[in-house]
Amino acid sequence: MIGLQTLADPSDTWEIVETIGKGTYGKVYKVSNKKDGSQAAVKVLDPISDVDEEIEAEYSILQSLSNHPNVVQFYGIYYKADLKAGGQLWLVLELCNGGSVTDLVRGLLKRGHCMDEALIAYILYGALLGLQHLHNNRIIHRDVKGNNILLTTEGGIKLVDFGVSAQLTNTRLRRNTSVGTPFWMAPEVIACDQQFDYSYDIRCDVWSLGITAIELGDGEPPMSDLHPVKALYKIPRNPPPTLLQPDKWCRGFNHFISQCLIKDFERRPSVTHLLEHPFIKQAHGKDITLQKQLAHLIETQQQDGSVEKTRHERLCTRKRHHLRASEEGGQDMTDDLVSLEFLDEETIIYHLQKRYSELQVYTYVGDILIALNPFQDLNIYSPEFSKLYHGVKRCSNPPHIFATADAAYQGMVTFSKDQCIIISGESGAGKTESAHLIVQHLTYLGKANNRVLREKILQVNPLVEAFGNACTAINDNSSRFGKYLEMKFTPTGAVMGAKISEYLLEKSRVIQQAVREKSFHIFYYIYAGLYHQKQLAEYKLPENKPPRYIANEEGNIMQDIITNSLYREQFEAIQHCFRSIGFTDEVVHSVYRVLAGILNIGNIEFAAISSKHQTDKSEVPDAEALENTSTLLGIGSEELQEALTSHCVVTRGETIVRTNTVDKAADVRDAMSKALYGRLFSWIVNQINTLLHDAESGMNVGILDIFGFENFKKNSFEQLCINIANEQIQFYFNQHIFALEQAEYQNEEIDAALVEYEDNRPLLDMFLQKPMGLLSLLDEESRFPQATDQTLVDKVEDNLRSKYFWRPKGIELCFGIQHYAGKVLYDAYGFLEKNRDTLPADVVVVLRTSENVLLQQLFCSPLTKTGMSGLQSPLSAQNINIQCSNENRFQLLWRWIDTMEIMRHPEETTNMKRQTVASYFRYSLMDLLSKMVVGQPHFVRCIKPNDDRQAQMFCQERVQVQLRYTGILETIRIRGQGYSHRILFEEFVQRYYYLAFRAHETPSATRESCIAILQKARLDKWVLGKTKVFLKYYQVEQLNLLLREVIGRVVVLQAYTKGWLGARRYKKARARRRKSAVVIQSGHSGVAKKHYTGLIMSYGYIDELSLNQIHNLLQSDIPCTRQFIRKVDVESVLMQTQWDWLTLTLVRNQPTTTTTTALHSNGSRGRAGGRGRKVTKGAVEKKPGRNHITWQPTLPYSLTLFCCIPPLYHKQQLLPSAIYFTPTYVFFKK
Repeated sequence: MIGLQTLADPSDTWEIVETIGKGTYGKVYKVSNKKDGSQAAVKVLDPISDVDEEIEAEYSILQSLSNHPNVVQFYGIYYKADLKAGGQLWLVLELCNGGSVTDLVRGLLKRGHCMDEALIAYILYGALLGLQHLHNNRIIHRDVKGNNILLTTEGGIKLVDFGVSAQLTNTRLRRNTSVGTPFWMAPEVIACDQQFDYSYDIRCDVWSLGITAIELGDGEPPMSDLHPVKALYKIPRNPPPTLLQPDKWCRGFNHFISQCLIKDFERRPSVTHLLEHPFIKQAHGKDITLQKQLAHLIETQQQDGSVEKTRHERLCTRKRHHLRASEEGGQDMTDDLVSLEFLDEETIIYHLQKRYSELQVYTYVGDILIALNPFQDLNIYSPEFSKLYHGVKRCSNPPHIFATADAAYQGMVTFSKDQCIIISGESGAGKTESAHLIVQHLTYLGKANNRVLREKILQVNPLVEAFGNACTAINDNSSRFGKYLEMKFTPTGAVMGAKISEYLLEKSRVIQQAVREKSFHIFYYIYAGLYHQKQLAEYKLPENKPPRYIANEEGNIMQDIITNSLYREQFEAIQHCFRSIGFTDEVVHSVYRVLAGILNIGNIEFAAISSKHQTDKSEVPDAEALENTSTLLGIGSEELQEALTSHCVVTRGETIVRTNTVDKAADVRDAMSKALYGRLFSWIVNQINTLLHDAESGMNVGILDIFGFENFKKNSFEQLCINIANEQIQFYFNQHIFALEQAEYQNEEIDAALVEYEDNRPLLDMFLQKPMGLLSLLDEESRFPQATDQTLVDKVEDNLRSKYFWRPKGIELCFGIQHYAGKVLYDAYGFLEKNRDTLPADVVVVLRTSENVLLQQLFCSPLTKTGMSGLQSPLSAQNINIQCSNENRFQLLWRWIDTMEIMRHPEETTNMKRQTVASYFRYSLMDLLSKMVVGQPHFVRCIKPNDDRQAQMFCQERVQVQLRYTGILETIRIRGQGYSHRILFEEFVQRYYYLAFRAHETPSATRESCIAILQKARLDKWVLGKTKVFLKYYQVEQLNLLLREVIGRVVVLQAYTKGWLGARRYKKARARRRKSAVVIQSGHSGVAKKHYTGLIMSYGYIDELSLNQIHNLLQSDIPCTRQFIRKVDVESVLMQTQWDWLTLTLVRNQPTTTTTTALHSNGSRGRAGGRGRKVTKGAVEKKPGRNHITWQPTLPYSLTLFCCIPPLYHKQQLLPSAIYFTPTYVFFKK
């Protein structure tokens, strides 16, 4: 094992001259020896805090086997300590300044030349000798390729890069890890990634050498134009590759390649056999000549400057991935890193830095969003941008936090499934601001009629963060609690409420802050606001000297509060938030009194007094702070002093009063302050939930904004809890992105490359398992009265057998944890006391009897399992302010609370095991996870580009560290290669069958149905398992858009169909009514008389109607069956009436002789029935416009007009006339 601290500092011996290129783990530099001026190459592994097995293996190989002329020489290993960046490991090697054989070949091809076959044989001969040396020592190189065969300017051949080499032993002559660079990997090596019982031996290097031989001839390995993953798929299935133009090369060279590329590695020759191959033997005895010829070629090419550097990425599964990518300077920016063809950390950082420089702070990794903190205001969050990111394709706009919010919203509405947005990152990376923006956009998307509710939801975050955020050494607005905000929506997507769940408030910040840190924002806001409103005296706050709880070492906090306009503005904003959400002025006043009371509590000092019998008694020498506190909290000063300076012990029914020492009294004072603030914070959150009309039904989108990973110079109990919570979030990310997905590949028998990732489950078990986890040991030790922080550390060291835990030498109260984000050293001082967090029962009794109704509420309910106030008070914010006397309020309160319970000492009734902060913390994690796992997750990874919080400043080292521990590289790989959406056949067919089947069909949930849908959608790169459809991250969006388009067309078709069906039903009903009228009228005795004076029907007589009733009758779609009219001027009516067609009937004096002529809208006439004659004395004139006719009657005899009342009307112009109505007809005469 390499001990980093035992290695020498390279700065004493070596000096960097220039950058050469990249190695597997870091950059490669040319260095000069300060003592003798000799030059070498150094591979810098940056940053590094520990030596993993691959670095250990490479170091072992270099140290023992570099004494061969065809293996690069090893000059030593060094460690350059750097606490901030993590330290650098230097591997100093022989300088091979002739470049790689790949660079040489491509330079020749660029000039139109090919490498001479004799030189190819010489290069292969040197490589075979180097491999023989490795194989004789049971070492497999596993990454033989042109870029790993370097040349010296003297023409030497050197094998390099043993980062993935493997050591064979007597008991293990084969390996089963799939590792290498895709185009050079042997079929048996690739098979190990798909068949776990498969293995290979040293002859995998022979295959890679055969591919390298093709590379020396053609300049590229076979299938280099394909994506690496496709190459991995084709290599085992395709026949062995050959040169592009075999006829151009000699038979010996072609035969050598064919021997190397025998697919059955059991029949493949070894390196020793290949050294005797005729093509290789031509180089025997000509070493010096060919070496000089090669050296001359290298010199010529370097002078021409035609060396072209190209890299292919290396893949490694079942262990950490180390990739290589192109280093071309002119790469275009990409919105999605998954679309990059070549991947490694530097390529990713290059793209992120380029986008950041152009203020493109968001970048996709598949369906995951990377958000770089710009440390400045960007004008990309206005309502205009909200409109851009509303139900559109993700690729239609640049990456944005609004796009993630829209994806969650659309997923909720489309699939009626809860969603969860998880925001993670370091402290100061921008998580809180990202949460604000998500809430803003979700509120925009879920527009409801209740505008007041939307405004309330937008005011929630600023209010809660004023009480829960604080300024730390690395972040001016650091969340000191975990917040899970659930926005509630109706099934149609309208926002209808919100609910906040708060976790793990850092209450200890109230009483003490680290250097260059502050307490919670609200204390500074109210102090500044009350100062400028001249109300400090009302709240017993001094104007000159700051309260002890918020005072700093510099002594300038009061000046800052008075002069900093930001504090005053924030105070006004907080007051606006209180009013907007629904808190009344009286409630806000009560909140301010409690906060001022906390500040005054901190000013209470204690002094020791001695007596004949007791020497450890304490008292309050200065009663001013005590009186101020009592006044603000509505309690008696004597009772408060007694509760602080003494405590009661109940033994066998007898109460014994014992005094507190000065230190104990100070601890009780601080515990009281922490309890007051913690319960006040929980109460405010509960009231917000009540005032936001939290609805149990409906769907929701949850937003998690939790404190980021922290590593300060001094890390205490709070940092341990924060970092464990971040470990849990990282575990959830790993499970969702890696573990569950890859487990389904195996269960569903999907042929997909597995991605190795850092699983932090063992670390979480070390923290959370019972009974030997760190938190369990902490709780156990906390229950021993005589336990100390030192005994705690000793117990943890004795019981934790984990590689993630260590004790640094020379430091007593200290232990270290290897977190997923790096090593953290914890100072155990105060761990036990902070974990106990004891609030004496005497203090609870005093606070329960307060005259302040709010304060009574805070302490009349026990805490929940998560440590929050369990108060579900019937005295809500509105109830507290009911217009009644104080006496009535207290009577109402006493009816709600068991008076005997209040007056009884808490220790008399509390026999249960006292909860600790660690137990609250454990339950909080469980509760948080239970909320998260219900919804479909969406991840936002926030990255802090620099530690100075400067805009347009991108620190590659800091970004690289964050990318590493968050697993972004592995995430890119699995999003590119994997299938992030796995849908059961039944659910898939039920959801998308509209795309391929008719609406009335009910396709079965089979593979065939799924294939039909996928083919109809014209998707590719999907895979079917045994029971599920596997889709790429972007394909679900495509299917949803297609489905939305199809459903849109269906809705339009349904609208037309319903209209047509309605018209047809009406026509049928009209025909039935017309037929019924004819039947009724045919039974009447008189149909027409010489002079019409009325119409008598079997069911009644004609009644005169008003003009308005006539108009309504004509406009009605359902004609009246009993009301008729006679002798009414018709012109004013018919001028407002639209008719479809007319029927004219000539009536003589004798009713038996009639002629009926139909006048249609086109002016033509038609026989309408009956025995009559053609109309000759009437003129029909067609007027301009559709269906408009004018009839001028000139007949000397009476005329009757029969007119049907249809659903569609067209205006007619008729002369004045007398008119008669029946249910279906209109009668009129000149």
